[in-house]
Amino acid sequence: MPVPNQVAIINPQFCAPYPVDLNVVRKLMTWSEGAFGVTDVNGNIVFKVKGKFFSLRDRRILLDAAGNSLVTFQQKMLSAHRRWQVYRGESTDTKDFLFSVKKSSLLQFKTKLDVFLAHNTSEEVCDFRIEGSWLERSCVIYAGNSSTIIAQMHKKHTAQSILLGKDNFGVTVYPNVDYAFVVALVVILEEINEDRSD
Repeated sequence: MPVPNQVAIINPQFCAPYPVDLNVVRKLMTWSEGAFGVTDVNGNIVFKVKGKFFSLRDRRILLDAAGNSLVTFQQKMLSAHRRWQVYRGESTDTKDFLFSVKKSSLLQFKTKLDVFLAHNTSEEVCDFRIEGSWLERSCVIYAGNSSTIIAQMHKKHTAQSILLGKDNFGVTVYPNVDYAFVVALVVILEEINEDRSD
């Protein structure tokens, strides 16, 4: 079922009228900044993630191909449900708050995350949700509690990725959906699941 309206959370410039296929490449053997890259089908870098791993608050920054900061992710400390908050640019100011992501329950065998946009202060119903298996890299992002899919992840095994110690997976973003927003959700999904596996 296609998305009826444009879903532009970070910027409408990242909404395309056709499906967008992206590849997420995570270098497994590096602690350097920018261990996460997102490319298009031709291998061109579309986004990069820069991390501040050892700061008191875990922070990551999503950059576009030109190196401009799009959003900052910050893990909310002392949050039982592992909540990440996302802000415009490099800000962590309330006025620049865009959305937050949290586990829908504390005990999880399958991935289930709820996404709440800034204006949804009651948080009774999520604006988006992520479900599936992170281990298999087969997660689906839905609009609210509906069956409307806005993006899907799928595992990629290539000889090169195994040789280079890279974890590769693909994301298909549906038409009219902000693919920077989808990449932001994938980064948080990764963070929440990596936390668990440590």
